[in-house]
Formats: sequence, C-alpha cells, structure tokens
Amino acid sequence: MSSLRKYQKYQTLAIFFVLCLVIAIIEPRFLTAGNITNVLNQTTINALIALGMTFVILTAGIDLSVGSILAFTGAIAAALISADVSLGLTLFIAIAAGGLFGFINGVFIAKLHIQAFIATLAMMIILRGATYVFTGGIPISGMSDPFLWIGNAKVSFVPVPVLITIVIAAGAFYLLHKTRFGRYIYAVGGNEETARLSGINTSRVKILAYVISGVMSATAAIIVTSRIDSASPNAGTSFELDAIAAVVIGGTSLNGGHGRIVGTILGVLIIGVLNNALNLMGVPPFYQLIVKGSVILLAVVLDRKSR
Repeated sequence: MSSLRKYQKYQTLAIFFVLCLVIAIIEPRFLTAGNITNVLNQTTINALIALGMTFVILTAGIDLSVGSILAFTGAIAAALISADVSLGLTLFIAIAAGGLFGFINGVFIAKLHIQAFIATLAMMIILRGATYVFTGGIPISGMSDPFLWIGNAKVSFVPVPVLITIVIAAGAFYLLHKTRFGRYIYAVGGNEETARLSGINTSRVKILAYVISGVMSATAAIIVTSRIDSASPNAGTSFELDAIAAVVIGGTSLNGGHGRIVGTILGVLIIGVLNNALNLMGVPPFYQLIVKGSVILLAVVLDRKSR
C-alpha cells in the first residue's frame, strides 16, 4: 500500500483525534467521564441509521426515507406496547416493518429502475403522512417498564443503547468486510454492469442493502421511543441528513464502491463530538447548522481531492 493510500485510510481517524484535542483545550468539561458517556449515548441513533446507510451508499444509492421509517416504526412499537402486546412480539413487528419498507424501496429501485433519490423521497413523504394518520398527529406515550429499559438502562456504567450499537456495528463490519455478500456490495457499487456480467444478482444485492437500511432505522426507532417514552409523528425529521453526513465524513464515496464501517463510526463520532462541543460552548443552534454544513462540505471536498 502506497503512503498516499495509507493517509487516505487513516485521515478520518486523524481528524477525529485532532478535533477532540482542540475541543479539550478550549472546553475542559469535554473530557469528563460523564460527558463522554453522554456523547456516546447521544450518537447511538445516528450510528445505527448511518450503518444501514453505508450499505446503501456503497451500492451508489441513497435512502432519504430513514427518518420517516423511524417515525412510523416507532409509532407502531409504541401503539403495540400501549396495547399490552409482549415486548418480544412488539420488537419483531417494528423491525420487520422497517425491513418491509426497505424492501419496497429496493424493489422500486432495483426492479423498476426508479432513481434512488426519487423512490426514497416518495417513501419519505408517504410514511411521514402515514405516521400522522396512524397517530392522529398526537404523540403516543405511556410505555411499559421493560420497553423503557432498552433506551434508559445501563449495564455497569455503559448505557444499553451503546452496547446495542457496538454489537450491531460489529455485525455490520463482519457482514460487509468478511462475507461474500459484502464483496457483492462493493462490486455493485464499483461497476454494476460488470458485477452483473460476473454472475452477481445485482437486483437482489441492492434490495438487501435497502432492507438493512430499513431494519437499522427501525432499531433506532425502538431506542428513541424507549428513551423519551414517546412516539412523535415528527420523530426522525432530518435524521437522513446526519446519517448521510456521517457516512461521507467517514470516507464512503457517494459514487459507491468505496468505504468502510469503521469510517462510518468515526464519522458519527465526529458529528457527535462537534454537536457536543458546540453545545458546551453555548453556540446558538442556528450557527451550529452553519458549522455542521461546512464540515460536511469540507469532507466531500477532501474526498474528491483524495480520489
């Protein structure tokens, strides 16, 4: 591996450590144990969605519907728990619903050849409207204690959502980097026509990528709903933007075929640390949007330059 490729591989990690160092110097409260735990806990939602988004973007696709999938599956979970349905069945139905919405996205994109941007934009709008219809525009609250445990409990000093995210991230890493399916993901994103001529069922690979994205969004929905004891029809708004930003900052190419799970996690942490630092320093929310947008733009420029 050339020195240039080594730099490209570790540049996201270097940016993360430099960012943490600068913030620690400016704001001493940043490196406290409580604050670090808070950062990790707050980044779990974006991490889960971004993990699913990584599979999609690696196929040269995009999924704008993740926030709406989160809202609708969260409402489904809340309604089932409020109706005294068992925890296990509730989790299964919510996650299966997320996978179903991802499957529908994948079919429209892979089988009907609708552009991913258009197909998932339509799904985003449809599911947001469906969530308002399902909830009547009113948040659903009053969950059972076992359900609330998922989003609020700790094992020793580690929040349960952090543990869940670590396990899922490890599974995503294995699936993408150690299996045949992972190699197919890279092949389809690198050159779909070549992958098809090589005998890869490109439609199936793309559909499964969107199914994974839907499942990850539903898993994030369960944690969000459990954490705040409420399923709001507004939940997940703009979450797709943070997820895409994390994936791009982590080094995954929007053209597909290049990226890694570790990079996505680093991208999530960079956004989480940046949000936390801006809050600690009392930066107004409107200015925070400007800073985050600038960081995303810089990441894309660096990615283009490195290629």
